[in-house]
Amino acid sequence: MTKAKTNRPTLAERADRHALYEASVQDTEAELEFVAETFAEINRRPLESIREDFCGTANTACAWVRSGLNHQAVAVDRDGQVLDWGREHHLADLSADQKARIRLIEADVLTVQTAPVDAVLAMNFSYYLFTTRALLREYFRRAREALVEDGLLFLDAFGGYEAHQELEERTEYDDFTYVWDQARLNPINQHMTCRIHFEFPDGSAMENAFEYHWRLWTLPEIRELLLEAGFSKATVYWEGTDEETGEGDGIYTASEEGDADAGWICYLVAER
Repeated sequence: MTKAKTNRPTLAERADRHALYEASVQDTEAELEFVAETFAEINRRPLESIREDFCGTANTACAWVRSGLNHQAVAVDRDGQVLDWGREHHLADLSADQKARIRLIEADVLTVQTAPVDAVLAMNFSYYLFTTRALLREYFRRAREALVEDGLLFLDAFGGYEAHQELEERTEYDDFTYVWDQARLNPINQHMTCRIHFEFPDGSAMENAFEYHWRLWTLPEIRELLLEAGFSKATVYWEGTDEETGEGDGIYTASEEGDADAGWICYLVAER
């Protein structure tokens, strides 16, 4: 007697792409620790208010208001459906006081108007979607206008010789595998297509969970455009190396010289 087949959904069909993204890509605790400590080091006062641009699910903004009684946040994204996911999965868990200190806005970062904040954050290379110098400069100019007098703009960036290759990288997690797919790079204009896939133990996969059409900007270009947009200073914070493992140690310091690694991620901090 044969066992009847079931139509049970695969792990990929049951998975939530936003939850997988947050688990594999974001580390809000480490990111906010760097932002708060760097802001205090530069300005000799505590960071209180942030604006999270390209916020997606507003995970970082929610983490910020949870982490301090005086912390305020604005989160901006043009995708209303993703913001709704954040409202359901993050804002719903906040206390009434915390909800009063955060605001989610569905808008384009190039046109949104918000009250001045201490820091604007544009992380996960989100600003790479601006593929011309004019557009990226305009975004930096608008971000500068959104800052208080001693405000800072925080960015991250990636590079290294592997960033110029078409490749796939897999990272194993307990319940899934994260796949970073650099699907296409045009070296003439530095335009690239990157995708994120997720693979599961039952053999199923969530293909093209996220897709990005970016320009692979270099650090000199980014710094030059920040200064052209009116920022007084643009500093690169480079990650140190663990002597035992040879890998990054998670400690970022202001630097004017970096290593020619196969792949690197760094922060940039622009002072208004």
